[in-house]
Amino acid sequence: MMENIVILGSGIAGCTAALYAARAELKPRVFSGPEDGGQLMLTTVVENYPGFPEGITGPELVAKSKKQAERFGARFEYGIAQSFKKNKNGLELDLGDQKIQAKTIIIATGASARWLGISSEEKYKSRGISTCAVCDGAFYKGKEVIIVGGGDSAMEEALFMTRFASKVTMVHRSSEFRASKIMQEKVEKNSIIKVIWNSEIVEFNGDGKKLNGVKLKNNQTGKVTNFKCEGVFLAIGHVPNTKSFEGKLEMEKGYIKTDRFTKTSVAGVFAAGDVQDFRFRQAVTAAGSGCMAAMEAEKYLADL
Repeated sequence: MMENIVILGSGIAGCTAALYAARAELKPRVFSGPEDGGQLMLTTVVENYPGFPEGITGPELVAKSKKQAERFGARFEYGIAQSFKKNKNGLELDLGDQKIQAKTIIIATGASARWLGISSEEKYKSRGISTCAVCDGAFYKGKEVIIVGGGDSAMEEALFMTRFASKVTMVHRSSEFRASKIMQEKVEKNSIIKVIWNSEIVEFNGDGKKLNGVKLKNNQTGKVTNFKCEGVFLAIGHVPNTKSFEGKLEMEKGYIKTDRFTKTSVAGVFAAGDVQDFRFRQAVTAAGSGCMAAMEAEKYLADL
């Protein structure tokens, strides 16, 4: 059976694309990968998504978006794309256990935030540990927080958090930042921000429900100290989920390259959300690009 639109990913970008495609009566088939719902599933409360003045939890926003798309005929199922190829009929998508024929594909597989990978980290995700200051910063008003990282993203997170936190401490594993000079100067001039060099978090402390500090290890001396804080923001990068499309699509820094209409380098293949957005990575921008991708896919189908 030839599908009109296959959407890869069930985060807010994929769900929005599914909604628009379904309302256009294109009966989209949506495949949810191992991180069903995407980054929003790790966000406790979303307060910057329009239409929810009281806020909404990340999982609830995804569930409502999915239900809305299903109402118009979108079909959701589990599946991980291995690759795809062009054929005489359109596109063939390889999901390992099955091959699917499609006229268009929308890739909305997102990007996964890098984590430290220590055992206590899992316990305090969304309970004191975050990967997005813009998303969660307001919850730490008047509190002490740590920013982990040394690039431009870490600088931006630290500067943003000075609007809310009483004290911002940057923890960096090296003796110098790799961020641009101008960003470093902004951080140095801000009296709220302090820096701890040559150090790494080796353990997250708390009561099991909420973070209340970390253990820091100096990688030069080996000394371990306890540091009290109520929030940790990891700014050590994101990994776009694009491995399956390497060599198939044009990419930039691992992200799928698109034009301003979400078109990729292969006709009939579109990309939306964090998989092609290395700058904003917000729920609202992901939803917007999901809408664009579905509308462009609909136009592409009409032109066939």
